[in-house]
Amino acid sequence: MSDGTIAPPEPRTRRGLRTDADWIRRNGVYVALALLVLINVAVTDNFVSENTLRLQLIQVTPVLIVALGMALVIGTEGIDLSVGAVMAIAASLIPLYIGYGTGVAVGIAVLAGAISGAVAGILVGRIGVQPIIATLGIMVAGRGLANLFGGEIKSIRDPGVVALGSGSVLGIPYVVLIAAAVAALVWFLVRRSTYGRQLVAIGGNKRAAELAGLPVRRVLVTTYVLCGLLAALAGVLLAARSQASDPTKVGLLVELSAITAVVIGGTPLSGGQVRIAGTIAGALLMQLITATLIFHDIPDSTAQIAQAVIVVAAVYVQLGRRRARR
Repeated sequence: MSDGTIAPPEPRTRRGLRTDADWIRRNGVYVALALLVLINVAVTDNFVSENTLRLQLIQVTPVLIVALGMALVIGTEGIDLSVGAVMAIAASLIPLYIGYGTGVAVGIAVLAGAISGAVAGILVGRIGVQPIIATLGIMVAGRGLANLFGGEIKSIRDPGVVALGSGSVLGIPYVVLIAAAVAALVWFLVRRSTYGRQLVAIGGNKRAAELAGLPVRRVLVTTYVLCGLLAALAGVLLAARSQASDPTKVGLLVELSAITAVVIGGTPLSGGQVRIAGTIAGALLMQLITATLIFHDIPDSTAQIAQAVIVVAAVYVQLGRRRARR
């Protein structure tokens, strides 16, 4: 029989804390994105206009494409710090080869990204260099190569490149359509291909994957090549949109934005998972944060600080989830 007193609530169990952390990791980016959209609808003039939405989609495209490649690399428990330099190399090569035609110039620029990714993949997958060290070296060397190829800001007036950056189909910009196609392709690779299953297995437990006979080295090299290809494609689209190549500015700090999008999208830094929809939402969230600050005349440096805070918070949630599993 009850004596009328109210018992204190039972303490949260470790399982309950783990469930909360999992939910936040998986869905927090969507909640944050929805809230930020609602806030902008309420306080930002003309936010829901066609021009504003079109501009945001165009501006997020390079980061989104790079982030999709970064998600693959992080899924293997790696990292690629060279993506910004690869973007700069690709952009700097276009003016050098544009005289041979748009297709040739773009092809050479993207090929340069594949070569850079192959170097990173060989260093990581075959030689055994830590990903952060291998890609850091490529980042420094790549930025130097971009400055060597480009030298200074060069205008790009080729009609084909200009059309790539500013053209549209049924009102949808080419760059947005390309980003959507890339997202669909990466989703297919991760969810429906043997390569995707092998990538996730290697990221989850590399040693077990080796013992199971999976082609670990080949998958790692392929992953870094894909990341380099996507980074180069992002550099091409950015150069086409701006109609100029500036090797000192193209891709600067894009690795931070890409890693942020991947991490807050729910892909763990410990590897073994790749969340494509979360990465897309993460890239959109980071773009919207920057745009919101610009709309309200807040310095862009504040957006960079916000990115750093979001990364730390997302990593903290992931670490908390790992501790809860122990």
